Amino acid sequence: MSGASFIAGSIALAAVWLGPLPALAGHSFSAHMTMHMGVVAIAAPLIALGIAGSRYDPVRVAPRLFAPIPASFIELIVVWAWHAPGLHHSARHGAAWLAIEQGTFLLCGLFLWLAAFGSDRGEGTSRKAAGVIGLLLTSMHMTFLGALLALAPRTLYAHVEGFSGLTPLEDQQLGGAIMLLVGGPVYLLGGLWLTVGLLLDRRLGAVGEA
Repeated sequence: MSGASFIAGSIALAAVWLGPLPALAGHSFSAHMTMHMGVVAIAAPLIALGIAGSRYDPVRVAPRLFAPIPASFIELIVVWAWHAPGLHHSARHGAAWLAIEQGTFLLCGLFLWLAAFGSDRGEGTSRKAAGVIGLLLTSMHMTFLGALLALAPRTLYAHVEGFSGLTPLEDQQLGGAIMLLVGGPVYLLGGLWLTVGLLLDRRLGAVGEA
């Protein structure tokens, strides 16, 4: 386990959940989106990278359960479902619903990042290749959702009240921009990282055969 990565991820998660964001999220779409990105694009990858390869890595125990591409589709379903107006309204105005939403975001984020980076000695190269696809798919759907929110000509959530002088539409657009600038790029970088690892593995394999 990489202690520094795990600790950094835990600190990021504590900052998101124990700081001012939960209170702000009740009347600010952009604050709610900041919570979302803090969990799935900062805390989850750091914690997962801290666990991957250690004796606590669940991929070693059940590699077939941690398939990167299905994990990416599960995250897609969860993320888009929680951004449907009904569920989003419940999460912003009910503490229990917010806890469920944030918990599912964390679990799905950990599931995907562990599936992509977990240590499976029997499927090293194939897992990395599937991880590249899974992370790039996630980057694409987060980019699409962020663009939808940032470029929408009207508010998609009737209960948005605006924040810090912003109109409801501006607040929604800011939230979409946060997803575009954080969510998409982080998952893209994860996919590129795995791609570099694949290329290095092939080069080392070619050297070994020479």
